[in-house]
Amino acid sequence: MKKLILASNSPRRKELLAKAGYTFSVIPSEYDEKAFSTDPYLTAETFALGKAKDVFGNLSDKKGTVVLGADTIIFSEGKILGKPASKDGAREMLLSLSGKVHEVITGYAVVSDGDIKSGYFITKVTFNELSEEVLTAYLDSMLWKGKSGSYGIQDGYPLVKSYVGSVNNVMGLPIELISDLIDKSLSE
Repeated sequence: MKKLILASNSPRRKELLAKAGYTFSVIPSEYDEKAFSTDPYLTAETFALGKAKDVFGNLSDKKGTVVLGADTIIFSEGKILGKPASKDGAREMLLSLSGKVHEVITGYAVVSDGDIKSGYFITKVTFNELSEEVLTAYLDSMLWKGKSGSYGIQDGYPLVKSYVGSVNNVMGLPIELISDLIDKSLSE
């Protein structure tokens, strides 16, 4: 059996992979995520592939190793929303999502010796109309830090009204949609 490496230090990705029963190690990627395209689908897949290739390329022993990369992007009203730089930036992003539908796109890449598979999944998320009270409480919680679009669906605040697609995709890794691909790469 090959060994699996997650090219991310995301606590949510680690948790989802562990819950699915995988044994893996973590090597965070040094890949530079500079937006190169206005196409959020291409961006998410390219960033995931860049992360996985970066980690795989730096391994001293590549034989028997599978690297999983992922990248999650929030796409709303024609704009890619990244991770906020400040509390004010987070407020602005959350207000732009309030009462609206947006897409959460997670790109994935599975890289092993001689094999590369990548793609992306989309989940449509509808936000509640955010009251000033909910917005302030969430911003004060600091849970928005390091999260694309300034939120986590799992954070316990009434931000999300509904979603269509994978909730795991919104958390950063649609494990139920890519587990067959990971399993196949590990067993080949």
